[in-house]
Amino acid sequence: MPYKEREIEKQYFTIGEVAAQFNVAPSLIRFWETEFEELRPRKSKKGNRLYTPADVETFRTIYHLVKERGYTIPGARDILKQRGPQLKEKIDVIQSLEKVRGFLVQLKKEVEAAGKAAG
Repeated sequence: MPYKEREIEKQYFTIGEVAAQFNVAPSLIRFWETEFEELRPRKSKKGNRLYTPADVETFRTIYHLVKERGYTIPGARDILKQRGPQLKEKIDVIQSLEKVRGFLVQLKKEVEAAGKAAG
């Protein structure tokens, strides 16, 4: 029986890794920690923030509401309290659809380019 390597999943992310993932400044993450009680990362003995995948998902939800949908911080806070789990599902669906749309737009460009080259 061949050895099958398990996919390694990170258990903790640094603030720099989370900031890079969303293309935001670490200061924004620190600020949102003060504004949203749902965003509470663990801290190492040195005081460095350690974000779990669940923390990153919470940040993704907040980012979607504030940066992509244009909610104010108090408005986003209210929505998180009212519809926490349902909201995450909706955001996941929206992000999936955006990926599919991006793929289809790219495919259309490639087909158009191939049509021009052949014609």
